[in-house]
Amino acid sequence: MQKHKRRLAETIDFIKGKLKQAPYVGLLTGTGLNESVESIAIDTIIDYKDIPHFPRSTVQTHIGRMLSGNMGGCPLIAMQGRFHLYEGYSPLEVTYPIRVMQQLGVKVLILSNAAGGLNPIFSAGEIMLIADHINLTGTNPLIGPNEDSWGTRFPDMSRAYDTELMTAAERIAKAEGIPLQKGIYAGLAGPSLETPAEVRFLQTIGADAVGFSTVQEVIAAVHGSMRVLGLSTITNVHNPDDPIPATVEEIIAVAEGAAALLGNIMKGVAENIYENEIR
Repeated sequence: MQKHKRRLAETIDFIKGKLKQAPYVGLLTGTGLNESVESIAIDTIIDYKDIPHFPRSTVQTHIGRMLSGNMGGCPLIAMQGRFHLYEGYSPLEVTYPIRVMQQLGVKVLILSNAAGGLNPIFSAGEIMLIADHINLTGTNPLIGPNEDSWGTRFPDMSRAYDTELMTAAERIAKAEGIPLQKGIYAGLAGPSLETPAEVRFLQTIGADAVGFSTVQEVIAAVHGSMRVLGLSTITNVHNPDDPIPATVEEIIAVAEGAAALLGNIMKGVAENIYENEIR
C-alpha cells in the first residue's frame, strides 16, 4: 500500500501541473461511449501513456486519455477509457483513476457503461439509471490494509448511488424526452459473456443489467466519500429461452448510437450540480 501511495502521489503531482482548474465532477466512460463527453469545453488533454504509473486501456473503443474542462459550467475531468479485472488488472489498478480523482478533489463521480439487459421490458439502446449493484466479481478494491486517509475501514454501501443525483438525471431525461429505465446492475469479472443458465440466475437474484465494470470503481468512490451517479447503456437484452449470440461489434455499435443521449443527461446533471452546489 505504501508503494501504491507513493506512485499515486507522483501521478497527482504530474496531473496537477497540467490542469488549469480543480475539478468538482469526475466522468468515467465505458465501451463505445466516448462521444458522450463531446459537450465538454476542453482545456487540457493528457494521454494515459504520458501519466506516470497510470494503467493503459487495452479494450477496443477505450481511447485512453484524460480530459479537463467544464460541462455546463461545471469544472470536471473525464476519463475516456477504464480498466477491467479481465484485462489482468488488480482491483487497486482498476480503481486507480478513482483514487486520482479523489486526490484531485472530485466530489461527484458520474460513471457510464455498456451492459447487457436482463429485464425483459428493456430494449437495446435504452439507458438504465443504476439504482444499486450486486458485486459478483469475487473481489473488492478494499481488500488488504485500509488507507485511513482515503476512507473508513468498513464503508456503508446502503446508498452507494446518490438519490439526489438520480432524481436530477430522471428530471433531465424527462425534459429531454429521453426514455430512462432504472434498475440493478450486476458486475461480473468477465470477459466471457453470460450463459443462459447464468442469465436465469442473475434475473432470479434481482439484476436488471449485467456488465464487467463499475462495481469496483463505485466501491472505491464511496470509500472516498464521493457521491455517485451510474448510467448503463443497454446494448442487448438477454432471453435465456431463446439466446442470441452477441458480438463485440454489435455491442459497440449500439453503445455508440446512444452516446449522444447519455451525454445530454451527463451535461444536464453537471449543470444542476454547478447551479446548486458550486455557484
